[in-house]
Amino acid sequence: MSTTTTDLAALATALRAAIGADRVISDRQELRTYECDGLAQYKVVPALVALPADAAQCAAVVRACVAAGVPFVARGSGTGLSGGALPHADGVLIVTSRMRDILEVAPSDERAVVQPGVINLAVSRAANPHGWYYAPDPSSQQICSIGGNVAENSGGAHCLKYGFTTNHVTGVELVTPDGDRVRLGGRAPDAPGYDLLGAFVGSEGTLGIATEVIVRLTRLPESVRTLLAAFESTDQAGAATSAIIAAGVVPAAVEMMDALAISAAEAAVHCGYPAGAGAVLIVELDGPEPEVAAQFDQVERLCRDNRAFEIRIAVDDAERALFWKGRKSAFAAVGRISPDYIVQDGVIPRTALPEVLRRIGELSAERGIRVANVFHAGDGNLHPLVLFDASVDGQTERAEEVSGAILDLCVRHGGSITGEHGVGMDKAKYMPRMFTDDDLDTMQLLRCAFDPAGLANPGKVFPTPRLCGEVPGRRSGAHPAQEAGLAEVF
Repeated sequence: MSTTTTDLAALATALRAAIGADRVISDRQELRTYECDGLAQYKVVPALVALPADAAQCAAVVRACVAAGVPFVARGSGTGLSGGALPHADGVLIVTSRMRDILEVAPSDERAVVQPGVINLAVSRAANPHGWYYAPDPSSQQICSIGGNVAENSGGAHCLKYGFTTNHVTGVELVTPDGDRVRLGGRAPDAPGYDLLGAFVGSEGTLGIATEVIVRLTRLPESVRTLLAAFESTDQAGAATSAIIAAGVVPAAVEMMDALAISAAEAAVHCGYPAGAGAVLIVELDGPEPEVAAQFDQVERLCRDNRAFEIRIAVDDAERALFWKGRKSAFAAVGRISPDYIVQDGVIPRTALPEVLRRIGELSAERGIRVANVFHAGDGNLHPLVLFDASVDGQTERAEEVSGAILDLCVRHGGSITGEHGVGMDKAKYMPRMFTDDDLDTMQLLRCAFDPAGLANPGKVFPTPRLCGEVPGRRSGAHPAQEAGLAEVF
């Protein structure tokens, strides 16, 4: 049953009493600010927005929602690319962006304690004077928040060597879907018992809302060296990537861009990549000086062996930043060459790169839809940018077909439908292509254990929500949520 206007008015009054009138938004025009995250294809205006200042206020908001039977969705900076923070039309959007204090930087413990609204890059800036930094570095690290990174298990260019958010979070305080405040993990490297922290990181707001995060700090490396290698084709660049990893070298990052992505980056930020390149690799090594020097020579040789026609070595931090500027700006840069685009996110084994990229090229030609490829080549995390013009009849549908076909390619080659952007709203319909009904039922049981009322970020991750009172297994007839018009069976 949908929430009535009277119900929402009463809830707004309760929220204002709990956290302050200036922290609750109900004006329709102001609410439109929050109608989508970084994936603008989906837009829903929330019924209410709450902006808690601390964990106690966040818990109070959740308890008020539970008492009213109103769904809620957590949102950080709104940079997500899967629709994970898409609001519920009859629900409350809980925005944690005002919870942005760095509570402690403890180099002796290799830890920092932060609130969820703290910007990713701010953690490194606070730790740098002590000789430390925070390793996970999404391309949006200048604006994305730690709470959102935890929800989506974000990665970044350097995840090849350093891993994802889950490898750098040792503890959280969270507000459960019934409004309790609990702690999972702590400062120690691991806690006994079930790995509830591991389940929570990457759960996309369906198991609760992080209100405090203990992150692992990494020592600043003694040496960092970066090269940019230009190739005539993505096949050659992919072969160089495989050769580097096969040689036992684990760079901090190996990033690839194809010709279309390069042209977009040049138009946007004038990064000056080699003319005529069909693909470029950015390879970065870090660590002790002797090790980096030896491995760097090896990487340079392997790139040349795989027909790199030009290699540039960054001579200082400014040139290194220029190499990275083109890559970090790639998603936004395609707006210079296409009015609309879909940012896709899938994973394949490294060895499948040449075959999958060739097939993406064939799909592009068959459907008449351009695809710019930007990706973490070192760990096979693809970010194809599917370009289209929504004003042209049929292009949107063809772009969505190509986007879905790319995910099918990833699954067929033993990969995944997402590497770091999450499932959210955008990819829920693809989950059955990767998991069986039994798999999905098992996942739903975990969600139900945390959220029996089904109020925390409903409609995300799973293609057809199963009510928590249902018995797992195959169903006959329509799902109750389907009959009520709240879900679709794919």
